[in-house]
Amino acid sequence: MPNIKSQKDRVVQAKKETLRNKAIKTNMKTVIKKANAATAAGDGQAETKTAVTVVMKAAQKGVLHKNTASRKVSKLMKNANKANA
Repeated sequence: MPNIKSQKDRVVQAKKETLRNKAIKTNMKTVIKKANAATAAGDGQAETKTAVTVVMKAAQKGVLHKNTASRKVSKLMKNANKANA
């Protein structure tokens, strides 16, 4: 445990940020799975759109790197386009 006050504050902040990031990532993974399942079933345009929005918001909040978000969006769109073709 740190002795310096500012470092004690950083420990508390890190715990809050970790919980926030974990919640966002968990939600993102769930939405992506739902979108992939709907796409595999045949009609998943609404779910794919929602998943893309959630992934991009996670990138904006700093939970994901922008290239990681772009890769996930690309994969979602590739699957959606393949299902529609």
